[in-house]
Amino acid sequence: MPYLVSADLATDPAGERFRALVEAGGILAIPGAHNGMASLQAKAAGFSALYLSGAAMSASMGLPDLGIITLEDVSFFVRQISRASGLPVLVDSDTGYGEALNVMNMVRTFEDAGAGAIHLEDQLLPKKCGHLNDKKLATPHDMAAKVAAAVKARRHLYIIARTDAAASEGIDGAVARAQLYLQAGADAIFPEALTSADMFREFARRMPGVPLLANMTEFGRTPFFTASEFAEMGYRMVIWPVSSLRVANKAQEKLYAALKRDGGTHNQIDAMQTRKELYDLIGLAEYEALDVSIVATIRNAIKAAGVAARTTTAQNAQQSKTTSQGKTQRRHLNNGEERIP
Repeated sequence: MPYLVSADLATDPAGERFRALVEAGGILAIPGAHNGMASLQAKAAGFSALYLSGAAMSASMGLPDLGIITLEDVSFFVRQISRASGLPVLVDSDTGYGEALNVMNMVRTFEDAGAGAIHLEDQLLPKKCGHLNDKKLATPHDMAAKVAAAVKARRHLYIIARTDAAASEGIDGAVARAQLYLQAGADAIFPEALTSADMFREFARRMPGVPLLANMTEFGRTPFFTASEFAEMGYRMVIWPVSSLRVANKAQEKLYAALKRDGGTHNQIDAMQTRKELYDLIGLAEYEALDVSIVATIRNAIKAAGVAARTTTAQNAQQSKTTSQGKTQRRHLNNGEERIP
């Protein structure tokens, strides 16, 4: 049913729902959804949580992933995806948009927008995609302070600390940072850009009992692994951050090339989502039915009110008539007259 109906909304906060999914056992598969339509398609495919990637958001706005987009830009996407899907959303919060107080403001803003979880990374601005070279890292204690600030600000948000240290500091440095971030209050750890199964296993071995997130991005430094393979290596969550945007972009590229070449879209019809498929997915009929039901409810209420008003008027008139007759009878009796019914 449409998200407009309060009875159809989740009663538990998004953060609590995300935490429950992580703690349910197995591995939580979290596909990226770069807009509301993608979130509906992911939900229809059976996924129970979604990921909002900074790289995907930036690219969808025609920008590189260098920390250019603002808190307000991201909030727009968070509201759109959480509203459309009703699922808990894990949000890429980059470096937190500043220092401790900025991080706290980010947490409050994203929670209010409907986010269920965030991950916060230990890069310095201008930050980069985790699978690129020459990343600059914050000091471990500065990052830990941001994690502590996020924990202090949250009501229910699930907080994941991401470390990009493996590339420059090795597994030892990444593990040491992760342990500090856990002490600061992080719920889970995201070791970015690990390059082999051995690295994934070793990191998990040295973080026993800690919920870990793996990033299965395409065209990056991490070899392809399936969700079940990540689970076997000791990971509780896996994201595919930009996959939906990559596929959508490639399809659009083919469309525009065909449109330029052919002068029309007639050769692309088979590749298109039909009108019926679109309307079914966004629930157009449900929205229309909701609108009709509200109008009918008001019409019936007005009709019922009119009947009640006429009934009340008739009752008042009858009561007035009875009262008038009673007054007349009393006057006759007071004058010594006898009235025969």
